[in-house]
Amino acid sequence: MSEEKLRNRTFDELAIGEAASITRVVGRSDIDLFAAVSGDANPAHLDADFAATDLFGHVVAHGMWTAALVSAVLGTRLPGPGTIYLGQTLSFRRPVTPGDAITVTATVREKRAERRVVLETVAVNQRGDRVLEGEATVIAPERAVEWPRPDLPDVNLRRHDRYEAFVRDARALPTLSAALVHPCSPEAIAAAVELRLQGLLEPVLVGPEAKIRAAADEAKVSLDGLRIVPTEHSHAAAARAVELAATGEVAALMKGSLHTDELLAAVIAPNSGLRTARRVSHVYAMDVPAYPKPLIVTDAAINIQPTLEHKRDICQNAIDLLRLVGVERPKVAVLAAVETVSAKMPSTLDAAALTVMAARGQITDADVDGPLAFDNAISPDAAKIKGIASPVAGQADILLVPDLEAGNMLAKQLIYFGGADAAGLVLGARVPIILTSRADSLRTQIASAALAKLVASRQAAQARMPR
Repeated sequence: MSEEKLRNRTFDELAIGEAASITRVVGRSDIDLFAAVSGDANPAHLDADFAATDLFGHVVAHGMWTAALVSAVLGTRLPGPGTIYLGQTLSFRRPVTPGDAITVTATVREKRAERRVVLETVAVNQRGDRVLEGEATVIAPERAVEWPRPDLPDVNLRRHDRYEAFVRDARALPTLSAALVHPCSPEAIAAAVELRLQGLLEPVLVGPEAKIRAAADEAKVSLDGLRIVPTEHSHAAAARAVELAATGEVAALMKGSLHTDELLAAVIAPNSGLRTARRVSHVYAMDVPAYPKPLIVTDAAINIQPTLEHKRDICQNAIDLLRLVGVERPKVAVLAAVETVSAKMPSTLDAAALTVMAARGQITDADVDGPLAFDNAISPDAAKIKGIASPVAGQADILLVPDLEAGNMLAKQLIYFGGADAAGLVLGARVPIILTSRADSLRTQIASAALAKLVASRQAAQARMPR
């Protein structure tokens, strides 16, 4: 508890003309938090582009944010704890903009029977301009109260805007034709229809037709306009989808309601037509609210115990993806439990080798450093305390994990404890493969599809280049 005390003024103690004030500076986080709590998502308060065309020409705070300060004065200052708020008139005189220092004053104007009190309520900005006027009616406290001011909880807004740039770039590209493999669950069908409505994918449904239609009925979505390629079962669906991709009928694959390894087995089969010289690997493109930029975690889903050579490909796949979305020279942190090389910890030996491989041109277009512990990879303060001088430490774009177990645990901790979104994609084949789960939000599904569009566009451009 804070040592500051809240003290009230009883009805008998209140004097006509008595006043109390509080001052608050409105920041962008205040506006966002008020919108989140109230549900008022009016773009005049949240979107600078929209606000530029509105009456005031810029973002303004919600009027009721200022009005809420009136309640704060009445409940904590005058009359204070024990006050019952009965009514309020409000007149908004001027807009309140981010950075304004708003002072709200309540002044006792009238005392009535049954402890009713009328107060004038006025809010002014730092220039003394009135932004709000009104009159409050309350029931004043009957007895004196002195109470410790409660410590308010720390509030951190979880901003999910790390995907915006590449989703915007992807929307500008032609719709991507993607084979949705074995979409025999309501979730898979609903995701496909939604991504089509979003203008990102043109899904081709590959699987048992009766099951697909039953799933669509359960999801209450229409399959009108969608192509269905019938197969007997999930194994056949994977093989047929790979064939469609190999012949160019579709430019991407998307996992439906079958196991990931069943789909990938068809992709990496010797005569699939989708294999490349690269090792196939998985990336989680993560939007972590506490981190200032997109973060790649790789590999958390495919390569269980990757060798050094496998890690080189896993690393290069992730680098190429980030360069595609505008990160000119990604920073790769090769993770281990410690930041020093130890023969007793093979992951540190691999990390050191990968660092040298990048220096010798075996990994290109990125700064690679390791071994780095997780805290040193993402926290400049942690790296500084440890005395780590590195172009990567504290500012990693890519976290290259020692093995699948470590990557899977790290990614899911960020999702469930850190509130992160994680768009899943498989790289290293001739077409991108979208991996989503039933628990994914629409935002995550859109990001996964957007990444696939960008990768497919690059691969198509490379295929057109003269050899």
